[in-house]
Amino acid sequence: MEIGAKLKELRVLKGLTQEELADRAELSKGFISQVERDLTSPSIATLMDILQCLGTTIGEFFNETPEEQIVFGKGDYFEKEDSEYQNTIKWIIPNAQKNSMEPILLTLAPGGSTYPDNPHEGEEFGYLLSGAVSIHLGNKIYKAKKGESFYYTADQKHYLTSKSGASLIWVSSPPSF
Repeated sequence: MEIGAKLKELRVLKGLTQEELADRAELSKGFISQVERDLTSPSIATLMDILQCLGTTIGEFFNETPEEQIVFGKGDYFEKEDSEYQNTIKWIIPNAQKNSMEPILLTLAPGGSTYPDNPHEGEEFGYLLSGAVSIHLGNKIYKAKKGESFYYTADQKHYLTSKSGASLIWVSSPPSF
């Protein structure tokens, strides 16, 4: 761990200059500068004084929590091809089933469909990137094409079909894929 960089980040977050922090901790501005550049290391007592001036504790300062991934690329996707239904599902957010919603990239081959899903709690949303789909909800069928979106509660039997093929972002909440 680079103590200096982390101290500087905390100082900047608190809106303090090196001089202001030095005054509060009864240290020199030069010492704070050297610590932030990892040119010198403070004693434990001095570090505790600096951290107190920055509004944190030594335990909080050294608590390493992994940074949450926000952006995902193709290398993060998990893909499943279903030859029976002629579709490909790409989970575009890894481990999204632990979240309150689960987005996937769904590609339907011409004549393809999704597996018929029985009624369940939740909501589903889709946005067509290309092609067209028929949305089967209970006994009704709705059409959507490129640039259009759909939304429904999943309280009746539902599935998608495509005569010409389609690619869409599909979000289920809570996750059900």
